[in-house]
Amino acid sequence: MTPTAASAADHTLDFALLQQSAARHGARNRLALWWLLGLLTLLVGSVVTLLLYLNNFETEEAARRRAGDAQWLEQSVQFHFRRLEDDLLVQARQAMNNPNLAQADLADHAQDLKAGLLWREPGVILSSGWIPAGQLGNPHTGPERWPSDWQAHAENQQALSLMQATSQGLRRAAYAGLMLRADGQASDVIWLAVPFFDRGQFVGNYLVAISMERALAALVPGWFTQDHRVQLLMEETAPPAETAYRVGLNLPGTDLFVQVNLTQAQPTTVPRIFFLVSLLFLTGMLVSLYALRHDFVKRQQVQALLQTQVALRTAMENSVTIGLRAWNLAGEILYVNDAFCRMVGYSASELIGRSTPFPYWPLDQINTLERVHLGIMAQGTSGEGVEVQFQHRDGHLIDVLIHEAPLNSASGEQMGWMSSVLDISERKRAQRMAAQQQEKLEASGRLVAVGEVASTLAHELNQPLGALSSFANGLLNRLHNHSISLPELLPVVERMARLAERAGGIIQRVNAFARKRELSPQRLDLVAFLQRVLTQFAADNTLAPAWALPDHAVWVQADELLFEHLVNNLVGNAQDWATHGGQRAQVWVSLSLNEARDMAVLAVADTGPGVSEEARATIFNAFVSRKEGGMGMGLAICRSIVEAHHGRIEVSRDPVLGGARFTVLLPLADLLPPQEIS
Repeated sequence: MTPTAASAADHTLDFALLQQSAARHGARNRLALWWLLGLLTLLVGSVVTLLLYLNNFETEEAARRRAGDAQWLEQSVQFHFRRLEDDLLVQARQAMNNPNLAQADLADHAQDLKAGLLWREPGVILSSGWIPAGQLGNPHTGPERWPSDWQAHAENQQALSLMQATSQGLRRAAYAGLMLRADGQASDVIWLAVPFFDRGQFVGNYLVAISMERALAALVPGWFTQDHRVQLLMEETAPPAETAYRVGLNLPGTDLFVQVNLTQAQPTTVPRIFFLVSLLFLTGMLVSLYALRHDFVKRQQVQALLQTQVALRTAMENSVTIGLRAWNLAGEILYVNDAFCRMVGYSASELIGRSTPFPYWPLDQINTLERVHLGIMAQGTSGEGVEVQFQHRDGHLIDVLIHEAPLNSASGEQMGWMSSVLDISERKRAQRMAAQQQEKLEASGRLVAVGEVASTLAHELNQPLGALSSFANGLLNRLHNHSISLPELLPVVERMARLAERAGGIIQRVNAFARKRELSPQRLDLVAFLQRVLTQFAADNTLAPAWALPDHAVWVQADELLFEHLVNNLVGNAQDWATHGGQRAQVWVSLSLNEARDMAVLAVADTGPGVSEEARATIFNAFVSRKEGGMGMGLAICRSIVEAHHGRIEVSRDPVLGGARFTVLLPLADLLPPQEIS
């Protein structure tokens, strides 16, 4: 699997780009919805129009069918009556050629199978017979029914006489009827006269009485009567109904009409069925179209989501510097990203499909990495990950931190492991450098501490040892000269003992402070403490310091011995520099309270040249001294002592004496009864 294929197959994230895509698709969907609504409106209008058109078409088609059926019936009647006329003409010839043939024989038309339907159908021909030319006006001759109809009504006589005259005069068949009964009611009987001419001379008429009801019943087929009712009309009086069609029978001499009525409701026509089926399919198509559109919109959203996720995944892979590696459960590499390839110097095509030992494993660590690899394949990595070393293709080693996570398929089945490989070479290098630097710092610190302790001892013991040496040399000189008495010897020895004790205390405290960096704080009244220390300065030095102390006690939490060192250093420096000023040498010590800050303020000032602005920045640094032969540790020790007591020391110019002014600020201790202070 190549990185490109892996990118295309991943779908995980959804950010702002997805919302932009969704907004664009929303506008597109609204446009498609308007198009769909327009299409639905067009379809509904088309359906309504088609429904009206089909309804009108079916109405017109029914009217045309009724007209066609009536016209067919009319033509059928015309045809059969023309055939009947031909049959009668045959009968007339036979009657003329055989005058002796009985009327019954001539009328036995039922036996003549070659005759037409009207001639053969029983009940249609009610009576028939031959009337010679000389007896046309004799009502007692002719067929059997002829006399009865002739005499039944006067209009019958006129109609029958006119029929014979017409047939003779016009040389064609003629009809008369309907025949009226004696009460004036019309019957369904008409008479047909067919003339026969021999060599141009009228010979006679062959007459038949026809029952029109029976004739229509014989002429109208059964299939026609299933949907229609055929009605014989004597005259065209009332207009036909909307579902009826009326035609004339066109029988010369009669005014008969046939009306065809539709007897069944309008049948379900094929177009209507077709329309309903089409409508059903159209509805189904619309439903399918809606479902297809719904599915299409979903597919568009999913496609937009996938495209956005692929774009984000590609951008993320191109931006990350963490190497990604996937392998299957058999230990074969399935995927590596560009960062991992850059980290080890091999291309993806060179790594994918490879199994252990991998080419980026250092040769001297293959066994170790193989054990780590087997452990990862068995149980992954812990939350802290695994730190190992890879080897770049150019040979340099890379410290990496590996985290492994199970690589699961969509069904949740584990198909391998996914690794994130972080290059920690710089961090490891920094850690090693920091460790080395720390070792150096610790060594330097130890050296500085040793030097500081040594310098402190040398500085602090210099004064008492010098005093002891002076006292001892003076005492030896007086003893050698025998110029000292015992009373004079005692205070000198006591002073030497105190100096020796002080030197021992200094060594003990400095040693304890250097080894443990611990203090022995106690509640200390600075007023009493300063009176004692400053009194000693007044007794031991020619330049005795002057002081101004409060009338009440000022309590601080302090190590008395270290504080004595502090005061000795500050007052000693002031005595040394006071003589370098242009005025009478003075040293001034004061103690005050800063109640707003709960601080005790100890100030030592002199009449010396003061401290320049440039020297103030380094005056408290170790081994920085302005005195010739000085070690530069006095003020550094003072600052260490003050800071060890959570205080602060500052240097400035004294506004009264004009020399340097060192100010020590110490936090006040909680007040305790004076009797508890030792």
